[in-house]
Amino acid sequence: MVAEDVIKLVEETVTSEVFGVWFLIGAALVFFMQAGFAMVETGFTRAKNAGNIIMKNLMDFCIGTVVFVLLGFSLMMAEDYVFGVIGIPNLKIFSDFGGFIQENASSFVFNLVFCATAATIVSGSMAERTKFLAYCIYSGVISLFVYPVEAGWIWNSQGWLAQLGFHDFAGSAAIHSVGGVTALIGAIMVGPRLGKYVRDKSTGKVTKVNAIPGHSITLGALGCFILWFGWYGFNGAAAWDGTSLASIFLTTTIAPAVATCTTMVFTWIKNGKPDVSMCLNASLAGLVGITAGCDALDAFGSVVVGVVSGILVVVVVEFLDLKLHIDDPVGAVGVHLANGVWGTLAVGLLANPSAPAGLEGLFYTGSAKLFGIQLLGIVSVLVWTTVLMIISFTIIKKTVGLRVSPDEEIKGLDSTEHGLPSAYADFVPAVESLDYGFTDAVAVTGETPVAEAIPVKKVPAFEEGTPKFTKVEIVCKESRFEALKTAMMDIGITGMTVSHVLGCGIQKGKPEYYRGVQVEANLLPKVQVDIVVSKVPVRSVIETAKKVLYTGHIGDGKIFVYDVENVVKVRTGEEGYDALQDVE
Repeated sequence: MVAEDVIKLVEETVTSEVFGVWFLIGAALVFFMQAGFAMVETGFTRAKNAGNIIMKNLMDFCIGTVVFVLLGFSLMMAEDYVFGVIGIPNLKIFSDFGGFIQENASSFVFNLVFCATAATIVSGSMAERTKFLAYCIYSGVISLFVYPVEAGWIWNSQGWLAQLGFHDFAGSAAIHSVGGVTALIGAIMVGPRLGKYVRDKSTGKVTKVNAIPGHSITLGALGCFILWFGWYGFNGAAAWDGTSLASIFLTTTIAPAVATCTTMVFTWIKNGKPDVSMCLNASLAGLVGITAGCDALDAFGSVVVGVVSGILVVVVVEFLDLKLHIDDPVGAVGVHLANGVWGTLAVGLLANPSAPAGLEGLFYTGSAKLFGIQLLGIVSVLVWTTVLMIISFTIIKKTVGLRVSPDEEIKGLDSTEHGLPSAYADFVPAVESLDYGFTDAVAVTGETPVAEAIPVKKVPAFEEGTPKFTKVEIVCKESRFEALKTAMMDIGITGMTVSHVLGCGIQKGKPEYYRGVQVEANLLPKVQVDIVVSKVPVRSVIETAKKVLYTGHIGDGKIFVYDVENVVKVRTGEEGYDALQDVE
């Protein structure tokens, strides 16, 4: 009997140690998700704001850590809880560090990284036009008070929602719905980006919605994969045995995969092509949707969650943009709010009694009790967050200000907020084609007329009788360049300048869709070939180019012919006809 007790004690000790280690590994995985959020938000926004996005994601965690240590954790997980609503801070982490470590070390770290996740969700919806100082203040508020209180209702055993039996295993409600509703409030209060919506000057109604594509879908995809990887720790860290951990990993894989496939098919049918950025959002939507019930749903339930999440994210993102005209650059509201609510309610509908959590969902038992509790819980969390964040954003807006100036927004927050010329040191940001509305701008001010502000100098003409030089500029499809180059050399052209360009003709390019919004004047990739000729007849160059480039389809290209006054060869100093001739 003594030996059996010893064996049992050893097994319990080993199990406890293993669980503790896995719990902290899960916390590390959730921390790594900060990199995923940073990459998704950076990729889905413009290059001129990349450094600002990275800085905000960094400070989310750092500011959150400071305030969570000072007060947040005590409000959330204190032993003394008032009416199941809020903890009484004891600051034990400072007064009795040894005792605090024994009782709360793992819990503190895990809840800290969860808190940072709730805060960072908002960064994307307010990207490209929010003051950095205002964002830092918001981050401190949500981590200090908003998140700790409602999370305590759910995850502190004394919390009133926990007492009712509300189930949110890893945070569809406590984290994602909170971050999502805050993202919605922030996007509304800060307003849309300049050029996003074109309004009628007389009525103020939106007449056109412009797509503003992100600068790097590659970074967005990298962030998505990092988040999916980190989500196994996000959902699985609190698993208490191998069986439940395996079940959680399974549901956490099925739901986002099904959601992504659903979105791919949905956007393919709707737009004629599968939408890449929406599919990336769908993966995250499926992960958010399964988070609350990852331990309570079976494989079938995970499939249902995935299908609904895949459709829901597209509908919500497009509805906010096209109908409500709320500018959310990364789809944070569609991913986190809509699917956080859906995932929370899905527990009440789809929880399988045979799953590790042992909960009784409506579709399996016919009992609506759990669904009612889930509905009450998510409504309470949303109301609490909405009230607190409206107050917080209003105070910020009235004091330090919430939005940067139009000039700062156009230049980009990297340079104006952080003194960073570009987050990509050796690359020039892409030229934008948005109308910012500055139609009355003039080049100069004062008494000097615009036409006389800059002195004009006449360039003397060259002497008559000099050979004629002509520049032939050919814009063509990339696929026809090699054939053009070969044909030009065959007729005696020995020098040309080649550039990759973007352009469109009178057809305004080929209409495409970005996140459900039509990109009307789509600039297509072309090759521009510049040739200056003198000895070779210009007509010969034109006819040869026409013959080589002709396919009969729209977009074959254009040929432009210009007079050239002179040519100078830098190496030898030769001018005119001689400068164009190669050395035999």
